[in-house]
Amino acid sequence: MVTGYGAVTPLGHSVDETWTAMLAGRSGIDKVEAIDVTDLAVRIGGQVRGFTPSRYMPAMVSRRADPYAQYALAAALEACEHAGLVIDDHVAPRVAVIIGSGYGPVGSIYRAANRLRDKGPRSISPFTQVTTAMDSAAGEISMRLGTQGPSRAQSTACASGADAVGAAMRMISHGEADIVLAGGADACVTTVDLAGSGNARALSKRNDDPAAACRPFDAHRDGFVMSEGAAVAVLEAADVADRRGATALAELTGYGASSDAHHWTAPHPEGRGARLAVEAALRDAGITGAEVDYVNAHGTGTLLNDITETAVLRQVLGDRVTRIPVSSTKSMTGHMIGAAGAVELVASIQALRTGDVPPTVNCDEPIDPDINFVPHRTQHHPGMRIALSNSFGFGGHNAALVVRTV
Repeated sequence: MVTGYGAVTPLGHSVDETWTAMLAGRSGIDKVEAIDVTDLAVRIGGQVRGFTPSRYMPAMVSRRADPYAQYALAAALEACEHAGLVIDDHVAPRVAVIIGSGYGPVGSIYRAANRLRDKGPRSISPFTQVTTAMDSAAGEISMRLGTQGPSRAQSTACASGADAVGAAMRMISHGEADIVLAGGADACVTTVDLAGSGNARALSKRNDDPAAACRPFDAHRDGFVMSEGAAVAVLEAADVADRRGATALAELTGYGASSDAHHWTAPHPEGRGARLAVEAALRDAGITGAEVDYVNAHGTGTLLNDITETAVLRQVLGDRVTRIPVSSTKSMTGHMIGAAGAVELVASIQALRTGDVPPTVNCDEPIDPDINFVPHRTQHHPGMRIALSNSFGFGGHNAALVVRTV
């Protein structure tokens, strides 16, 4: 059961702020201001703006923690508050933490390398080896909340957040934990990452119109937009949630993962891996594609991903895909890499609970006119029960999650 969640995104510093912005069709993509992008071909991104670490953690933590870990900790604190979860000595040994990230604490790594070059070995903090590690977000959450179950990192590129949630689901079903704080985080709007992804021709170059840059499923799309953020969900065994009187927001019923075994940046041309992941998630949930009521698509706005994902949805869902809403919230958040799957799971659950489906903004000329990509404006679809959330990443990593109302 999902009993709580928290989020920090380019749209807001909480789930409520993010969700309100999504329903309004507001973009969190703008010109990058936190770093010098003068010499870059791509100068736009989805940044977390106005984030105040002191609201969530002591100064000693914020000084050592990379922004990706700060965002993850803030999201975890909101998730626990939302779930009414108090982690005391009795429950702590049965509470785990899994945080996915595609890039990890890259800002801290770059800063440490520059400091070593400019000021020498004695300038390097003794915390560097732990705060520049991929598991630093999970570690900060565990230490802050006092969890004593397993804590670990998950890294599968853009599928990291979804895979972390899927791993948490397995951990609970196998009896390894009663409660898992699971999600994803990334803070990779950096000079190096914008330059690298830009040189790979994966990023939109609409520098003069940032809000219109991310155009999932639109005929005039030209790449994804690099963004940052985090989301964490509280997952619990049903009997544990019942005993403590927690309110179940949704049931996570299916998870599937696969690899393309094809190319580092391009999806398999026939969507082989993506299809395997979606089919596995539906099979795990014990349903067919004909029962899906909403798809929160991976929908990056790249030339290859969108056409491949559309083909996969047609293959797996059949005619059902033309009768249900399919939207990409990345059109507003940008691509938060490891955080994307976790944020989109939250959006999927919110859609099921409210009946409101957030739009795919900038979808002016849909690549498949028979599919309802929820262009421009939120649509109300009452009675939805089952949602599918897709996450497909560089390296051919694929993950899909199925959630249902309770």
